[in-house]
Amino acid sequence: MDDSELQAIRQARLAELQKRQQQAGGASSSASPSGNGAQAADASRQASEDDARAAMIAQILTPTARERLSRIRIVKQQKAKGVEDLLIQMARTGQIQNRVDEDELISLLDQISKQETKQNETKIVYQTRRYNAYDSDDDDLDL
Repeated sequence: MDDSELQAIRQARLAELQKRQQQAGGASSSASPSGNGAQAADASRQASEDDARAAMIAQILTPTARERLSRIRIVKQQKAKGVEDLLIQMARTGQIQNRVDEDELISLLDQISKQETKQNETKIVYQTRRYNAYDSDDDDLDL
């Protein structure tokens, strides 16, 4: 993706966020006019953070790995965001030296899913009582 495409995406995203803000403002009466400016600044900040995040992921992953991650995002948005967070953290700490390809992404996803299954694993413990024939209360009947 070149800079002109990225800039067009940013502008479209910002326009979409501003449109949503205006619709939300029109549906419910705004308490103060300065609240709209704060919301627009918030939307602009969020859009720039999303763009920076996408740029970092584009630098970290190969195109095939990015494609796989986007398909995962369609199905499980939280998992994809978690994987992105992990990749960004690994890149910042220097654990990633080269671009991550699809095979490395798959092995990372396997490791994450194994950790999740260990955390969500339920352990059932059966406790049995031993029957002692000499300790029966039935023998103490007074007739």
